[in-house]
Amino acid sequence: MPPPAADLHIRRNTVLLALCMTAQSGMFQLVAAISALTFVLVTGVEGLLGLGPAIFLVSAALAAGPAGRAMDRFGRVPVIAAGFAIGASGAIVTGLGARTVSVALVLIGFVALGAAQGTVGLVRAAGGDLVEPSRRARGIAYVLVGAVFGAILGPAVFSPIFAGRHLAPGELAVPWFASSGFMLAGLALVLCVRPDPRRIAELITPPARAAAPASATPLRVLVRRPGVAPALVAALASFSVMVAVMNLSGYVIVDHHQHHQSDVFPVIGAHVLGMYGLVLVVGTLIDRIGRKPALVAGLAVMSASCLGLLVSENVWATAAFLFGLGLGWNFSYVAASAELVDRTEPRERGKLLGFSDQLGAFAGAALALIGGVALNELGVAALAIGSAALAIVPALWIFQRRAAQPAPALD
Repeated sequence: MPPPAADLHIRRNTVLLALCMTAQSGMFQLVAAISALTFVLVTGVEGLLGLGPAIFLVSAALAAGPAGRAMDRFGRVPVIAAGFAIGASGAIVTGLGARTVSVALVLIGFVALGAAQGTVGLVRAAGGDLVEPSRRARGIAYVLVGAVFGAILGPAVFSPIFAGRHLAPGELAVPWFASSGFMLAGLALVLCVRPDPRRIAELITPPARAAAPASATPLRVLVRRPGVAPALVAALASFSVMVAVMNLSGYVIVDHHQHHQSDVFPVIGAHVLGMYGLVLVVGTLIDRIGRKPALVAGLAVMSASCLGLLVSENVWATAAFLFGLGLGWNFSYVAASAELVDRTEPRERGKLLGFSDQLGAFAGAALALIGGVALNELGVAALAIGSAALAIVPALWIFQRRAAQPAPALD
């Protein structure tokens, strides 16, 4: 018989993991807002404005797979803590690169920040560990809701830093230095999570599953399980479109619409609010209506929001459409994550979620790079229409597929 929830400190651990998401969200709003601008201002090459976010995303992709496998082997806490430590160092190195106008340092900083994102983003695996399968989407949502507070803290911290400053590489160093504080706070918080969420998942495993084989299930077997393919496709499409549009939106606002750099943060804040503000409601709704409707609806909302960028030139209209992009991501990504967790054992899910994040980040990097070139050469219409198409096509494919049978009680 599993220990009672009180003895496993599930509620406390859920709160701590949610606060970790607060730290991550606050930090990576800055990445979304000024990574492209930092790269352009330091290198002086506008035609490669998507390369900065692409480097960040490729690094996240390369880190996500090994981080997921490490989580299955060593537990969730040590890996997430390492991600926060790497993120703090990456923020400092990026700030030094901006201050000294050093392309090499900025590149190293972006690589470290990307690795941190790819690692810390797997915190949702820990959220899925803490609940039974019937409440899986809500369990993940309880952790992700912490990002709402990061959406508030990010603009509150960074917007005043930009007030009255000229847009120059050296001026970008201060917010990058300040952002390391978010990562250090996340490091301190995750080290307080005990017992490790993977251990909790093992302790609440039903007796029928207690004798699960110790050998690792190959990834090729995991991806062939019923329900996994649609979830992977939805996660790939939703994550890649979301991060590409989000990372390029700062450049659109400042360069194409001629707004002030500080105007980027309300837009990014609205986007993050869309991603996480209603996540508790969304998580409950996903558990009730099922994974497939949530996957399709989320991708459809993302597509419509991307098309909205065609007609939005003022800050508040752009913020509204970025909110919609985040809300659509919320539905599709949480549903995909819940489905992938449902289809795996506690010692398998890090591997599968890491693979999912790896695919999404690689695709996001390609979209950011291609989107940056298209934005620079063809304008906002190319970015809006292309990203809308990349969201709606997978939605139509998932819609016409037969829904998979409910996952067996793997944990």
